[in-house]
Amino acid sequence: MKDSIKILLGVIVALVVIGGAFAAFNLMNDVDKAPADKNSSSDNKTDDVKNATLTSNQTTSSDNDSDIVKEETKFNAQNGSGYYREVTYKDGGFRQFDSNTGELIGSSYASDQDKLPSLE
Repeated sequence: MKDSIKILLGVIVALVVIGGAFAAFNLMNDVDKAPADKNSSSDNKTDDVKNATLTSNQTTSSDNDSDIVKEETKFNAQNGSGYYREVTYKDGGFRQFDSNTGELIGSSYASDQDKLPSLE
């Protein structure tokens, strides 16, 4: 009888340990997905990027929001500082906008090439 109680207690302890590890793992994943403090500088940068818009002299071949597949903010490694917003469309094309000014700085569309800043 004593052996069966020890086995039962061992199984219960093992289940508690495994359940605790599983709960901790899920909690850590939820913390990574939780929104950061509203006062953090990264949130402010993201808000600036979300509010960036095309200037009035720029036209797009795809102004319909339903054509947008993905929008993401990326570090401007080519410039060495700052961020830009990259918008990817259903047709596989993309446009890149300066996060501070909203100016078009990159595009895969031939019709946008004359609107891009000069590299010279």
